[in-house]
Amino acid sequence: MSDDADVIVVGAGLAGLVATYELTRAGRRVIVVDQESEANLGGQAFWSLGGLFLVDSPEQRRVGIRDSRELALADWLDSAGFDREREDHWPRQWAHAYVDFAAGEKRDYLYRLGLRVTPTVGWAERGAGTATGHGNSVPRFHLTWGTGPEVVRVFAEPVRAAAERGLVVFRHRHRVDELIVEDGAAVGVRGTTLVPSAEPRGVASSREAAGEFAFRAQAVVVTSGGIGGNHELVRKNWPVDRIGPVPRSMITGVPAYVDGRMLEITEGAGGSIVNRDRMWHYTEGIKNWDPVWPDHAIRIIPGPSPLWLDATGRRLPAPLFPGHDTLATLRHIVHTGHDHTWFVLTRAIVEKEFALSGSEQNPDITGKDLKLALSRVRKGAPGPVQAFLDRGEDFVVRRTLRELVAGMNALEPATPLDFARVEREVTARDREVGHAFSKDLQLMAVHNAREYWPDRLTRVAKPHRLLDPAHGPLIAVRLHLLTRKTLGGLETTLDSQVVRPDGSVFDGLYAAGEVAGFGGGGVHGYNALEGTFLGGCIFSGRAAGRALARSLA
Repeated sequence: MSDDADVIVVGAGLAGLVATYELTRAGRRVIVVDQESEANLGGQAFWSLGGLFLVDSPEQRRVGIRDSRELALADWLDSAGFDREREDHWPRQWAHAYVDFAAGEKRDYLYRLGLRVTPTVGWAERGAGTATGHGNSVPRFHLTWGTGPEVVRVFAEPVRAAAERGLVVFRHRHRVDELIVEDGAAVGVRGTTLVPSAEPRGVASSREAAGEFAFRAQAVVVTSGGIGGNHELVRKNWPVDRIGPVPRSMITGVPAYVDGRMLEITEGAGGSIVNRDRMWHYTEGIKNWDPVWPDHAIRIIPGPSPLWLDATGRRLPAPLFPGHDTLATLRHIVHTGHDHTWFVLTRAIVEKEFALSGSEQNPDITGKDLKLALSRVRKGAPGPVQAFLDRGEDFVVRRTLRELVAGMNALEPATPLDFARVEREVTARDREVGHAFSKDLQLMAVHNAREYWPDRLTRVAKPHRLLDPAHGPLIAVRLHLLTRKTLGGLETTLDSQVVRPDGSVFDGLYAAGEVAGFGGGGVHGYNALEGTFLGGCIFSGRAAGRALARSLA
């Protein structure tokens, strides 16, 4: 096969693999261009926990969850808060289409490829505390058996098989610098060939040039990801008016190659970017004791029980509880004037409630090791969590509250905590635990979570006093702000075709995945419901591949 093809796909992440898979099913020839080495096939999706947003699934019904397309769409639209007539035109349509997909053929589509999910369903983004606000009304987070690597595998294997048949050529270490546009249509790409890299997956690689290249095709699909690894772009696009001041310090939840370069390149060629101020960053980041990429962060996926204190020792206000409303919590934190917060909890809560994001932090699920996975219901912290307790620089473990606060102050001497203030928050919370009723909304949320029996069995600790030594020792975790997802991006039609600023379609140019705001330039609006990022890559990549398979000469 020559270096000319029917379609050029820029980016070998999940959306690019899905688009390529659909194109090769129709017999189309594809060149996949990526600035990283073959070791990084699957991109950011490989590192993910593998959560999938499904609606009214068999897994939900088996554990007693009553869900529906109507309820899911209401949750999506309430969370998205679409309010921009021009920029939200396509995202609104994508939202309806994506919920239809999640409530319809999404599970079967993935099942036929060999993907399976675990039998329990997680309850992410539990909400802002009102029926019309942000959040999932019911659990919808379906964990892939095999996590992110398995999601990548089910598309990578047929794409590799298509490469053996001559339908696909991978051009790794090829960085696109320009889209070739002729007579108003995208017809190819130009760029720089980078020196070979032997770095392991995720490790930052050299940008030393080795040459130049140019490839031509009937169409180009941009699937290059977001901006989360580029703090300069994150800060440039930060919504100060809506979220608050730009944080002074952030740690990074994605590899360095998530740099946003193709957004500017595509915009320069005439594509429309919308909703660039919408982004999704986490508030429960911890520094990785064994980092892969620069400032490598891990997100704690907490249960609802930890006491959450700001940098000065004040409890975060209701309903800013762990696992409830990510961006509202982010907004509150940046307005405190500090970039870190604290979880205060017990060993018993850590053992039951702490999970860590990332495929590498969940070897039991990633490795499909049923015996190891079942050990999660036994006493003791999972191995990766215990490793952070032993080695993580953000963890303080002490027997008494006074010793705990002293350890917290040793980590943050520039912002010392007043012991009396922390003691007041802890003892006030503990007073509410000793009886069946409470005025504490967080404890109400914990009781609500335990009404869902999978959470009661595997995810949510029985309420107890933090100062009860039977559940100790006490643990404090310093939490950082963690960059992650781009919610805006290239504006696209429901066929994933890029739109120009005047609203017309850009002939020959398509975009999918995070670079397109997971569809339309921002299918999530202002807020994500979780389990929706991988699914957005799959849905938008599928749309691009199928549309081109139909329309190409």
